[in-house]
Amino acid sequence: MCGRFALATEKHVLEMLYQLEIRDALEPRYNIAPGQDILALRFSPQRGDRELVKLKWGLVPFWAEEKSIGNRLINARAETAAEKPAFRSAFKKRRVLIPAGGFFEWKSEEGAKQPYYICRLDGKPFSLAGLWERWEKGAAPLETCTILTTEPNELVAKLHNRMPVIIPPEDYESWIDPETDQDAVAELLTAVPAEGLTAYPVSRQVNNPANDRAELLKPV
Repeated sequence: MCGRFALATEKHVLEMLYQLEIRDALEPRYNIAPGQDILALRFSPQRGDRELVKLKWGLVPFWAEEKSIGNRLINARAETAAEKPAFRSAFKKRRVLIPAGGFFEWKSEEGAKQPYYICRLDGKPFSLAGLWERWEKGAAPLETCTILTTEPNELVAKLHNRMPVIIPPEDYESWIDPETDQDAVAELLTAVPAEGLTAYPVSRQVNNPANDRAELLKPV
């Protein structure tokens, strides 16, 4: 699964990655947890172009009676998202890219869960594959998202049996374009090669989402 990630990338780096201007200030975040607002790049039918927005992490299907269902839908399995009632509508037309500097996974070591941080060796950010929805049964519209996961590569497999889908830059447009053929979309849902990634243990203080500081990303 993917239950925690970080994004402490400078704004100009994200602007280069997505080829757009980011007008709002971006605060570094070192311990992003479900239920929080996260950045996402999507196609806007109204604008006819890409836009960077904030979505609540934990997808609430448009048909749901209660928004609390989002607490259970922080991840979607890439192998079944196209068929699952909670995700199939979003999978067809509402796909997003979620910028991340890296993500956390936990491994059992000496009777305790040790968090590891997985990121690129060169320190550059990448984009996680996600789906988004708009829920309108509350007092105000709510836009939410989920992160797609797949079988891990050999690096992440040492820590967990799932990892987030990472979309390479050359496939950004295809992923968020609602008109992309579904077979072409499905071909993107694989684990990235382990080469170029690294994983190292970090402080157990990351277990508490209230902790959000740069020290959480340092090796221990």
